[in-house]
Amino acid sequence: MISKEAEIVWQNCLKVIRENITDQGYKTWFEPIIPYKLVDKKLIIQVPSQFFYEWLEDNYVKILRKALDFAIGQDGQLEYSIIIDRGNVKNNQPALSIDVQKNNQRRPDHNNQVASATIKNPFDLKGLNSTQQDSFLNGNYTFDNFVEGDCNRLARAASFAVAQKPSTTSFNPLMIYGGVGLGKTHLVQAIGNYISRNSVEQRFVLYVSSEKFTSQFINSIRENSLQDFMSFYMQVDVLILDDVQFLSGKEKTQETFFHIFNHLHQSGKQIVMTSDRPPRELAGMEDRLLSRFKWGLTADLQTPDLETRIAIIQNIVEEENAHIDDEVIEYLAHYIDTNVRELEGVVISLIANASLTRSKIDLDLAKNTVKNIVEETEKVVSMDTIIDAITDQYNVKVADLKGKTRLRDVVLPRQIAMYLAKEMTNLSLKAIGYHFGGRDHSTVIHAIQTINDLIDTDREIAKSVKELKMKFKK
Repeated sequence: MISKEAEIVWQNCLKVIRENITDQGYKTWFEPIIPYKLVDKKLIIQVPSQFFYEWLEDNYVKILRKALDFAIGQDGQLEYSIIIDRGNVKNNQPALSIDVQKNNQRRPDHNNQVASATIKNPFDLKGLNSTQQDSFLNGNYTFDNFVEGDCNRLARAASFAVAQKPSTTSFNPLMIYGGVGLGKTHLVQAIGNYISRNSVEQRFVLYVSSEKFTSQFINSIRENSLQDFMSFYMQVDVLILDDVQFLSGKEKTQETFFHIFNHLHQSGKQIVMTSDRPPRELAGMEDRLLSRFKWGLTADLQTPDLETRIAIIQNIVEEENAHIDDEVIEYLAHYIDTNVRELEGVVISLIANASLTRSKIDLDLAKNTVKNIVEETEKVVSMDTIIDAITDQYNVKVADLKGKTRLRDVVLPRQIAMYLAKEMTNLSLKAIGYHFGGRDHSTVIHAIQTINDLIDTDREIAKSVKELKMKFKK
């Protein structure tokens, strides 16, 4: 229970402190302090962390001494009770006794220069005294234009929950991970945009890449402005850190982020992060940092399924006020199954190409656009090259391979083509079936199993399949 005497003494201290430091310095370093107890002329205050205590001692000891002289007298002392962070539970550690008057004798004058300085924004855009902060968010990223599917439903739901009630859900921190181009940045920026536009209370939302964070940290050391760097980040209400895997191996940057993370989390602020892999696979990260990443919720983004890819294309077409036939949309959705970013790039390029050349968007234009843009394994081994090789080696027609005939002279080449497509391309089973008259994935699985068995039992077929593979490697 907080002592009323301690509260009165601390309020008197704050009167002096307010007059000697900037508003942002006061908000970052003194508002979180809780006056705990007054014992004789010793004031015990509670601070959020060991780092917080060290920062006060390194940078504000003269101001604290001045405040104590005013509130208690020259024989007043200050003692810190440091909150030790164990998971999500806060426990009090036995207080550390620090005599500010003694420390005052060994602190150089320059430590107190922050009193009249203006904290610098590490983004080098504007001072922190302004009421409007730049969040570095892209306004185009919203929940409305994020296409939801089975591949991202959990991540999307968790993100929206955080956006509606930042720092009040159990999803703190929220870690979203997944491969390149699956929508991680879109989703976390949508969180920031939603909070900025809909929050009743004014919140400072900040989006920053881990690469930028590291660069700022290095610059702050070089320019002797680490205090400005720390003060800036510790006043953020919602911190969105993109590509956290970039911090791997950077010990000093990780240590700094660890302290910022602790401060924000203990102050009830929201932390959102993205990564290209789950926390357990983040090599080169400190264990104490990894453990904190796991406090909240970790949600993954997977490669979008066919239906989601079709919905993504339809969404882009609608936003661009264009028209693409269903046949072309299905072709694009089947052909580009790696990530959303690549899919969006192809569709936008296709629409632009048609507009510039005043052409109709048909299947041929789509194929040419894909061929010029997509960097893929199918450039060497594609469905088209496999079908060409099969028709040449077995003297069958493409129409027969894609048709319904059950003649063995056609069925066997068709099954070999499906087997090779699975072995030598990244196409899904459903996409492979699409190239053979829209057959379902169970038919493709049966074909692959049949050829696997024949390779083990039929030398001629094993030889034929081997020769086909060699052709593709030339």
